[in-house]
Amino acid sequence: MRKLKILILMGVLASPLAQAELKFGIVAPETGGAASMGLGMQEGINAYFAEINAAGGVNGQPLTLVARDDRYNPLLAAQHTRELSADESILAAIGNVGTPTAAVTVTVHNQQQMLLFGAFTGAGLLRQSPPDRYIINYRASYAEETATMINGLLEAGIAPEEIAFFTQNDSFGDAGYYGAISALHGEGFEDTDRLVHGRFTRGTRNIHQGLATILQAPVPPRAIIIVSTFGPAADFIREARKDLEDVLFLNVSFVGSQALVDELGDMAEGVMVTQVVPPLESTLPAVESYHAALKHYASDAEPSFISLEGYLAAKLFVEGLKSAGEQPDRESIVDGLLSLGNIDIGLEEPLMLNPDNHQASHAVWPTIIRNGHFEPVNWSSLTP
Repeated sequence: MRKLKILILMGVLASPLAQAELKFGIVAPETGGAASMGLGMQEGINAYFAEINAAGGVNGQPLTLVARDDRYNPLLAAQHTRELSADESILAAIGNVGTPTAAVTVTVHNQQQMLLFGAFTGAGLLRQSPPDRYIINYRASYAEETATMINGLLEAGIAPEEIAFFTQNDSFGDAGYYGAISALHGEGFEDTDRLVHGRFTRGTRNIHQGLATILQAPVPPRAIIIVSTFGPAADFIREARKDLEDVLFLNVSFVGSQALVDELGDMAEGVMVTQVVPPLESTLPAVESYHAALKHYASDAEPSFISLEGYLAAKLFVEGLKSAGEQPDRESIVDGLLSLGNIDIGLEEPLMLNPDNHQASHAVWPTIIRNGHFEPVNWSSLTP
């Protein structure tokens, strides 16, 4: 990451067209248990910014990302967001990480009239109807991720009453849980209060009480939907496997896919994660350009779903920035993004933003871990 920042700075200093830089902020964890998410988003965004800067920037102006470490702490996130919004040179925030942090920063963005774009969260609080002007999302929602899980599990022959939940005890866990419950209601299953739901406290790895709740379920679960970061998720899966045989474990994208594999080792086999970006092995033009940018501007970085999301979000953001005029400000950047309509950034399927639609992508890719790699899920082959 340090090497990448130096390369970006060198590109700015060496540019013959060097004008006032266009500065954007990111408030995300760089330390603590969720650091891999914040660092991954920075990696992807910075890789695309470096690619753009090497080509002369936007209207000759280089792009700079100013990072603040909130340690996945809502109070720190609110403090840093207020500081960045008070700095008139910061034109927008991009790639912030987390639902509990967004729960306090969304209000700041709306009050200060500064855009929050492409946050690494699928929570509904960033997806109001009608949408908040200063909140624009790249990724699919947690409700869409868990609906994909529910539909797949039913296709696999698992009954609704055989599904359990293990979630973080906050707005992040709630977003995933209620998304799945809504999907079950949509499938005609109304008795969702009977489904067992274990919880744990954010910032801890105290998973045993939640696990005990699930082990005492009147109907033994055949599938457990997990809404957690990778550490507690790994601990839960590791312990649950001792008592629950042939249970399917499903995680939303925020878990941190590679970090989960690293934590679980061989015990990751068969664990599922829904992704909101294409497979890393995809031959889609945007994914290939991501690999090229990462190799060129951050050669020590390993490709990941998180940095790919940061890269794609930055790619779409820059298209809106180009539409904001030669001297973009906070308002014109919002207008530029919402004027894009249907746009293909190299995914061979259009994204869409307009004043009534503030979420560009609704795509979800279910994956399953096989031999340490993420493969597409064939739901009909999952049930033992």
